[in-house]
Amino acid sequence: MLNGGVFLRKAKIMSGAIIFCLLLSACDQGRQKADPNFDVSVKNTAYRDQKPKVLFDEAHRNIHTMDGLYQPFSKLISNDGYDVLPNEEQFVPTVLDGIDILVIANALGANDANDQSAFTDEECEIVRNWVWEGGSLLLITDHAPTGSAAQNLASRFDVEMSKGLVEDSVNYDEGSGDTSQLFFTRENNLMAEHPILKGRDATETVHSVMTFTGQSLSCSTDCVMLLRLGDSAMNRPADIVVDKSGGDTRVLITYGEASSAQGYAQAVAIEHGKGRVVILGEAAMLTAQLDGKTGKPFGMNVPGIDNKQFALNIMHWLSGIL
Repeated sequence: MLNGGVFLRKAKIMSGAIIFCLLLSACDQGRQKADPNFDVSVKNTAYRDQKPKVLFDEAHRNIHTMDGLYQPFSKLISNDGYDVLPNEEQFVPTVLDGIDILVIANALGANDANDQSAFTDEECEIVRNWVWEGGSLLLITDHAPTGSAAQNLASRFDVEMSKGLVEDSVNYDEGSGDTSQLFFTRENNLMAEHPILKGRDATETVHSVMTFTGQSLSCSTDCVMLLRLGDSAMNRPADIVVDKSGGDTRVLITYGEASSAQGYAQAVAIEHGKGRVVILGEAAMLTAQLDGKTGKPFGMNVPGIDNKQFALNIMHWLSGIL
């Protein structure tokens, strides 16, 4: 159970099957939990004195919060020298005064399907102008309905959400058997040449990133596709049905016929005026979670991947040391 009764469950991808359920009242609370043993230490701390201020949004029905499944991320970047604060207000200029980085993770619309814009037009303009003047934004989305909820803000930076789900029958985690758990590596040439993936030195180079059931992104030629989807990747459109029964409101989502996701990405980086933006099409990649039943890790805690360093490097680029 997350953020005032919002619970998100991801399940294994099956063609045409219901794989996503969002409950807005009491429900199974044991499906996902933050990994209490995830190593949030940082060997080469980025900031010791003048700490950049990070505002972590919790004002837009966010699935992910600082004390929820994004607790490992917030602790990790705190240990890296960032001053992380929660936000419980709509975006107005005074809220963003003195903030260096704004983090938004899986905001939801206020309608039953959760797919209306999570942000007003005024809020979107305020954030865009703030970035133009030098602020940095990390906007994290996921499979439906979060893409639709974030589209109004993402469009200010010329990014389009597919709003459904993406899978790849070639570049996926074969151990899971789940074609929505995607692998981006230097070997499969799905990672860009960019400071975020290079790091400050060879010890911070990112060689592999895994994602865990998300959507795809498209953007203008001014963006860098950090995690580029392969030619075998496919988009599936979402069909959302709201079911109210037994005191619960369930958002049930099915995914339709696949179409090519060639030319799309799951992570993009943008320079906008004096500021910077990173947009992700999948949220679990920056978490460290355990499946409540099996104890299986997914997120930064999966052995053999560089998601932890990827998270740190994203923040380093947004704060300007990369």
